[in-house]
Amino acid sequence: MKKTWWKEAVVYQVYPRSFKDSNGDGIGDLKGVMQKLDYLVELGIDVIWICPMYKSPNIDNGYDISDFQDIMEEMGTMDDFDRLLDGVHKRGMKLILDLVLNHTSDEHPWFIESRSSRDNPKRDWYIWREEPTNWESIFSGPAWTFDETTRQYYLHLYAEKQPDVNWENPELRRALYDMTTWWLDKGVDGFRLDAISHIKKDYSNMPNPKGRGYVPAWEKMTDVEGILGFLKELRDKTFAKYDVMTVGEANGVTTDEIDEWIGEEHGVMDMLFQFETWYLRKPDEPCGVNVDALKGVLTRWQEAAQGISWNALYVENHDRSRIVSTWGDDTVYWRESATAVGFMYFFMQGTPFIYQGQEIGMTNAPFEDLVLYHDVKTLNFYRYKKAEGIEHEAIMQMIKMNSRDHSRTPMQWQGEGYGGFSTSKPWLDLNPNYTWLNVEAQRQNPLSVFNLYKQMIALRKNKEVLVYGAYKLFKTWYACVYAYTREDKKEKVLVLSNLKDELCAWSPPEGAVLLLCNYGAEDPYSLRPYEARVYQLEK
Repeated sequence: MKKTWWKEAVVYQVYPRSFKDSNGDGIGDLKGVMQKLDYLVELGIDVIWICPMYKSPNIDNGYDISDFQDIMEEMGTMDDFDRLLDGVHKRGMKLILDLVLNHTSDEHPWFIESRSSRDNPKRDWYIWREEPTNWESIFSGPAWTFDETTRQYYLHLYAEKQPDVNWENPELRRALYDMTTWWLDKGVDGFRLDAISHIKKDYSNMPNPKGRGYVPAWEKMTDVEGILGFLKELRDKTFAKYDVMTVGEANGVTTDEIDEWIGEEHGVMDMLFQFETWYLRKPDEPCGVNVDALKGVLTRWQEAAQGISWNALYVENHDRSRIVSTWGDDTVYWRESATAVGFMYFFMQGTPFIYQGQEIGMTNAPFEDLVLYHDVKTLNFYRYKKAEGIEHEAIMQMIKMNSRDHSRTPMQWQGEGYGGFSTSKPWLDLNPNYTWLNVEAQRQNPLSVFNLYKQMIALRKNKEVLVYGAYKLFKTWYACVYAYTREDKKEKVLVLSNLKDELCAWSPPEGAVLLLCNYGAEDPYSLRPYEARVYQLEK
């Protein structure tokens, strides 16, 4: 197993629109991120992943890009970005960006040219058809939109204003590679590749939807045969020439393909975010997680990667509702379940990713009214479910549990004003629990979610076995307990997380030494509800 800086790193994801507002307009910005760099140093972060700050009309909060080489006005300027990059590097950290290669905004100059006429040189840079297929968009509704100017349909797997680019066109690919290299030459340390498993499509056997409903033909949009050729070319023309980290958002990729996608010898990128854990709870199910199913998914990924590739470890991001409100208990056992989930994933083999606010246990917001939600995916979901005849209350129940807006409420820095995020009303309402659930309050409590995350990070940095050691599932008598060992030639460590509000009888193995416990001190005879521990074991 090769040792690299990105395997040993802890990554923190910043959603800049909601992280810190520096100028009082209610919108987070690059100067706001700069103001909080020392906070990330305090936490122990090595790499910052910043979500899109490129020029954008903001239909999808920056993932609809109108200029890949400019900064969104409300985020600041390119000078602000350069100062941020310099500030990150001076503090010994690295900075990676979101690289959005599947689509652009419909306001991007490329698309403006493409839609201007059927014989425009950039017409084939996007995907046009006389008749649409019956694909459903990932954001609900049809994946094809009719363009009045040229009387054809264009493809968008996401929002209507996010047309997909055509990777079959070599000129388009060269333009994307040139843009990527421009950022690498600027000094960024890598990329998270957005929606990368969707860049190749299969158009076979997809009938015209006239008079029919739309079907979610994900297999036609996801990890289609031939995609690896595109990704190898991307790697060779860009990333391979630099010492950077790459992690792909790779919905649909399975453990059977792990060597081709992220193998150390021939992989097209360094890590990928798998989606299988997303589907362990349906949108209309109550909170909680099937722990046996979770063990099955994560152990399969751990074992498949062992010795040949590297996992990206995560439980939250900007596209998921808050984990403590979905897998845990955000009421009675809020602190305990937030940290139990943290212990569970953080010490596996792979690079841990922390999403902003996760380190203080931020929860889903109690937004009852649809008007409080801003996310285009959420609003489309409501519109199309209503058109299907589903009752308002049933749709709202799913939105209140699963909307992406829950992960995008402003960061809760303090318990006064607008939570320390801004001096004016934020673009998206704060979660009202900011008055007690915030960074300032948790800094004072040694058993807070924040301080336990600090201890988790420090423990991983101080024990190489928790980075490079082999993973093995550890069987207990209890379905609700996720336990595993990490072992190398020198050390062996046991990690246990009780992921339910159940009391479980437990006696530590003989000679075990407690390294960390989210209750502070262990009960030698039981694991309490949502209790998590890390032990040093005898070799």
